[in-house]
Order: sequence, then C-alpha cells, then structure tokens
Amino acid sequence: MKFKTQKIAYYFFAVCMLLLSLQIVYGFIMGFAHMGYDGLHSVIPFHTARATHTNLLVMWLLAGFMGAAYYITPEESNRELILPQLAYVQLGAFVAVGVTAIIGFHFNWWEGRKFLEIPRPLDYLVVVDVLLFIFLIGGTIWKGRRYSTTNMVLFFGLLSAALLYLPGMIPTVNQTMDSYWRWWVVHLWVEGVWELVMGAILSFLLIKLTGVDREVIEKWLYVIVGFTFLSGILGTGHHYYFIGTPRYWLMIGGLFSALEPVAFLGMAIYAIAMAKKGGRQHPNRLALTWTIGCAVMSFVGAGFLGFAHTLPQVNIYTHGTLVTAMHGHLAFWGAYAMLVFAMIAYAMPNLTGRKLYDSGWSAFAFWTSNIGMTAMTVAFGIAGVAQVYLERKMGMDFLLVQKEIEVHFLGLVLAAALFSLGIFAFIWIFIKYGLPKGKVENAGTHN
Repeated sequence: MKFKTQKIAYYFFAVCMLLLSLQIVYGFIMGFAHMGYDGLHSVIPFHTARATHTNLLVMWLLAGFMGAAYYITPEESNRELILPQLAYVQLGAFVAVGVTAIIGFHFNWWEGRKFLEIPRPLDYLVVVDVLLFIFLIGGTIWKGRRYSTTNMVLFFGLLSAALLYLPGMIPTVNQTMDSYWRWWVVHLWVEGVWELVMGAILSFLLIKLTGVDREVIEKWLYVIVGFTFLSGILGTGHHYYFIGTPRYWLMIGGLFSALEPVAFLGMAIYAIAMAKKGGRQHPNRLALTWTIGCAVMSFVGAGFLGFAHTLPQVNIYTHGTLVTAMHGHLAFWGAYAMLVFAMIAYAMPNLTGRKLYDSGWSAFAFWTSNIGMTAMTVAFGIAGVAQVYLERKMGMDFLLVQKEIEVHFLGLVLAAALFSLGIFAFIWIFIKYGLPKGKVENAGTHN
C-alpha cells in the first residue's frame, strides 16, 4: 500500500464479509419458508427475515463502498487520510446503528416501509455517520496533491447517495406520496448515484490492472456518468406506474427504463475494451476477472433483466412478484457485490503483503459463486413466471399460488448452497490474508 491510512479499508472489508455471511443465513431462512419449512416462524417471521435480509445487503455493500473509498482516496489524492482516528469512530458508529436496527426488526421496532424499515431515530444517526464519512473523504481530496476524475466521481457519487437518503425521511401520511419519496432513495441509489460509485471504482481498478493510460479510461467515465444521469433519473418513473401517480409516468418511466441498459452495456464494453487494450499483464489476474465479471453480469442482471420486466406493458403483470426478485438478485450481485469483491481482491495483497490471488480457492470462489447466482436467477425466474401466470392471469389466490410454486424453491435452495460455497471460499481467503501488515511505500511521508 502507498499510504498507511489505507489499512483502514481492511476493517470495513472485514465488517462487509461478516454482514454478507449473516445476510446469506437469512436468505436460507426465507428459502426454506418458501418451500413450506417455516419452523422458525415463531422466532423469525418471514417479514422479519425479509427486512433483515435486504437491509443487511445495503449495509454490507455500503461497508464495501466505504472501505473502497478509504483505500482509493489517499492513493488518488496522493496523501494520507485526514484524521484517521475518526474513520474508526465512523466504522464503530456504523456497526452500532446497523446492529441496533437488525435487533429492532426482531422486536417489531421499525417503520414498516419496504427497503427503508430502519426506525426513524436511527435514521438521524445514519445521517450523522455518513456526514462524518463524507467529511473525511472530502477533506482528504481537498487537501490532496492531485484532483483526479476518478476521485471526484467517487466523491460526488457518495455525497449524492448521502443527500438522497433524506427524501426517505420526509414525513407523510399519504401512501402514494410515501412511495414517491421512498423510490427517490431506493431507485436513485441503485440505478443512479451508486452507478457513479461503480464507474469510479471500475475506473480505478482498470487503471491499476490494465496499464491503459488514465486519460483514456477517465474519458470513458464521462460517458458512463452521462448515460447514468440520462436514463437513471427519469427511469425512476417505472416505480410509479401503479401507486396512484399521473398517467404520464407510464410514458416517461417506460421510455427511460428502456434506456437504462445502455449505461450498463457501456460499462461492460468499457471494461472489456480497456482490458484488451492493456499492454501489461498485471500479476493479480483474479482482481481483473472480478472487475470484468462485474461489468458483464451487471449488464445481464441490472440492464437486460431490468428492461425485460420494467416496461409498463409487462410490469402490470410482474410488479411485486418473484420476477422482481429474479432481476434484483442478479442486478445487485453483478453491479455492486462483484464490484466490492473486485476491490477486495485487488486491495488485500497490497494491504497484507500476501499474494494469494493465484490459488485454486480464488478461482473456485469466483466461478462457484457466479454459477450459483446464475442458477438462483433461473430458479427465481421460473417460479416468478409460474406465479405471474397463476396469480395475475388465472386469478388464483396469492397463498394458493405460493403453495403451488413451493417445488421451485428446492432448486433455488440448491443453487443458493452452491453460491454460498463460493462466497465462503472467498471469505476463507480473506481470513487467510490476515491483518494489514503490508509495506508502506510512502512511510517517510508526513501529511
């Protein structure tokens, strides 16, 4: 590592791996419940497991993004992180708020708003914690010796994510208005500003791993940012079809939803083109594999599968069904989970001085997790199509349909088991790396 404060990223990555493991546990609880084996219902009802599963997803991805920012920002700014002690405080506060929220879910302490279940008092603590994070990152960039496009896109992506958390806190008793503001948070995070974070981290990794000139890679980044804002912002409208908003959202949401895959296709072409253009063979081929895999799988999951069911003529049937879960799982995996894994795969050898990326376990983790997630997506798709036909076309009762599609979840649970093997192999490698004790290249530099 180039700066000693980059080791702070390790502790965020460690929290990330822990929360991911817990999320998988709750995923299996729901999978078995869908199969009819809901023995934990009296302790962990399905709605509690679902809220915990989705919120753990957001938490571990945010931990991964924060860790990536703490690693990238000093290197891109060419200086140590300012006030590094506060970064540890920020991590402790982040974990404390998250743990409190998860425990609260199990005692019915929540808002009950899908994806934004966290209780309102904790919302304010989240805002304070994220503001501290933005202050540390922004202050480092401000005092840095260099202002790079990659760093600025990463910072403004993270800052925008913080600001867009606020609409979800607007008080309202109207269901339509509540859903309207809620999607400002959920959609504009995952299909808006998080894509800026994704583009910046991809840019950093491609610069480091391919040897392609920074200027060339960062020009592509401008294109990605442009497509993201063009499609993502008005594409929010595809969540407004059936919540009581004016009918013009059918046209706006449908049109810009159709454009959203272009941004992800651009990222895929961008990553593959830069990898081919690279003139050097970086020894950490595993990190490059995760990076290219992220770009490709995000196009399939977020781009193609998103387009396949968000057009109003289709979404009228698929809205709120397992077809949405099909799209959501592969989209989050490809666009953001694989991105965090790529960053960890690149950073850990530098942080610890141990080069474990060429082991058989590393390749096993990549291929097993991706094959498992692809199989899960297929299982969700089959169950979702069956659900749509029986429930929305034939008019069968919701609970009767759930009983009919139980058999499909056997395949889902088996696929999830394969996926989990890959994830736990990745976590095992992470543990084997040990604590950050790598050589600091700028040990004599004082900032």
